This record gives sequence, structure tokens and C-alpha cells, in this order.
Amino acid sequence: MTKKKLKIEGMHCSSCAMSIDFDLEDLEGVKSSKTSFVKQETEVEFDEKLIDLPKILEQIKTTGYSAE
Repeated sequence: MTKKKLKIEGMHCSSCAMSIDFDLEDLEGVKSSKTSFVKQETEVEFDEKLIDLPKILEQIKTTGYSAE
């Protein structure tokens, strides 16, 4: 398992953070996602054998936010 912290841009409230977590945790290979509106970041834990970081970043973009 791999853990990465990603800086998120575009969140306006705690519901934004919940949306990111919901969508990321729905992806195969993502074990957990903890997004903080206050810190404007997410910590995602995932299995590199099932999903890679570019796919996670793509999902965040699809949800309506940007990440790096």
C-alpha cells in the first residue's frame, strides 16, 4: 500500500472534501481517502498494483477539483 498527500485546489466547503473522499474511495485499489477542507489537501492510501497516481488525479479532476 502507498500513501500520498495531495494539495487540492477549488474546494469551497467541507462538502467538497466529502465529495472527493466518496469518489476516490469508490475506485478499485483505493483503500482510504481523508480530505481536509481546512488544510486543502487529501491523503489517499492505495494499492499501486490496482491503481496509479495519474488515475487518482484524473478522478479528482472529474469530481471538479485540481490536485498536485
